[in-house]
Amino acid sequence: MREEFRIDLNIVSQLLVDMAEAVRAAMRQATRALLTADRKAAEDVIARDAEIDSLYRQIEERVCDLLARQAPVASDLRALVTALHVAADLERMGDLADHVAKTAVRRHPSPAVPAELRKVFTEMAAVADRIANKIATVLSKPDATLAAELEQDDDAMDDLHRELFALLLADDWPYGVETAIDGTLLGRFYERYADHAVNAGRRVVYLVTGETITD
Repeated sequence: MREEFRIDLNIVSQLLVDMAEAVRAAMRQATRALLTADRKAAEDVIARDAEIDSLYRQIEERVCDLLARQAPVASDLRALVTALHVAADLERMGDLADHVAKTAVRRHPSPAVPAELRKVFTEMAAVADRIANKIATVLSKPDATLAAELEQDDDAMDDLHRELFALLLADDWPYGVETAIDGTLLGRFYERYADHAVNAGRRVVYLVTGETITD
């Protein structure tokens, strides 16, 4: 029974890694679609969101089954609870990439991001990609120290988010209300993407150390 549990837990762990890699790829492609007005790339992201949702359901079903059949305790229970919470954060990260892609589709054939905002969104996307890569790494090989670094990565995203607002609220903003609203929402998507990654990182720290990180 114990060996069966380890095998099932390894499957859950691999599904989490697959999910993390999928949400990373989704945001990378959504960003490319956003900055280049690539409708096909955006539509591919939207279509593949269902695959991320499917991974989430698989994890949820397997964890619930293990909880019911194995009644785990101590570190085993912690691993399953962590998996549920991390999967939920990853699913939300996939949704946020989907929102970015849908913005690109809605504004097509025009770019959703004007020239003045391209630099800050490129930098936000780079931070998001670094964060998503780190989550996939710590899920593949749990590392509390690396997971804790996500707090600093999130600080970089918050700084860029503030920079974006400064541009949008400037007296000489030339693009009108609709573009400003799009910019505000897009900034929020990237900022929340990073926040969910931080939440997942905190769960990994809890998994490894048994200690909870709070704000």
